[in-house]
Amino acid sequence: MKIAIAGASGRMGRMLIETVLNDPAATLSGALVRSGSAHLGQDAGAFLGKPTGVLLTDDIERVFAESDYLIDFTRPDGTLQHLEAAQRHNVKMVIGTTGFDNAQKAQLRAAGDKIGVVFASNMSVGVNVTLKLLEFAAKHFATGYDIEIIEAHHRHKVDAPSGTALTMGEVIAGALGRNLDDCAVYGREGVTGERDPSTIGFSAIRGGDIVGDHTVLFAGTGERIEITHKSSSRLSYAQGSLRAVHFLENHQAGFFDMQDVLGLR
Repeated sequence: MKIAIAGASGRMGRMLIETVLNDPAATLSGALVRSGSAHLGQDAGAFLGKPTGVLLTDDIERVFAESDYLIDFTRPDGTLQHLEAAQRHNVKMVIGTTGFDNAQKAQLRAAGDKIGVVFASNMSVGVNVTLKLLEFAAKHFATGYDIEIIEAHHRHKVDAPSGTALTMGEVIAGALGRNLDDCAVYGREGVTGERDPSTIGFSAIRGGDIVGDHTVLFAGTGERIEITHKSSSRLSYAQGSLRAVHFLENHQAGFFDMQDVLGLR
């Protein structure tokens, strides 16, 4: 499998490169960085002390021409640019980028008519199993329990709430027959009045080098239940991404998420 990595000089990009290099079924075929990057021209494996012969580049057309798959954990605008090139070159994509608006998500879904796309706000196997637990819990805590989602990430994260927190909210709202857009409350300040029991609250913490912590609190009278997932390394995201690539081997086109990849539907 010829796999290219977008955002190859970043923390997640480097973890993905290392994971691809350690997969005997995979070949690193390209490493994209943004134009003007100080890392342009460096060997993609230099940070590991493992020369790969693959140089960091901003030449999107060349990378796509030499690849079968692209794994992309960048920013929405960059991902959509890559998605357009992927469709022209018939390259399948695994997308872990967060921060898309609804119109941009519609573009991702539409691309599934032409190429295989796996898109998930979190590629971790553990997080995706947690989503199933939340669906089950929400159905049983539908009345008498207030629901709050608390997430924490490193100081460099630019979007809030996290894509994973929003996905958790969507899963819970769906299980309750609600629309998250109608019931989400993002932070509180001042005199807010009593809590509306139909809402789902979100709180975002940013600091240090926290990889990603997510807790869903179901707070009832006399008890509370907390379902928590904590990431101590980006490795779980990279490993999940490789599972998604292997999944796409058998799908020429289609729009999927990690629930499909893991058979959790």
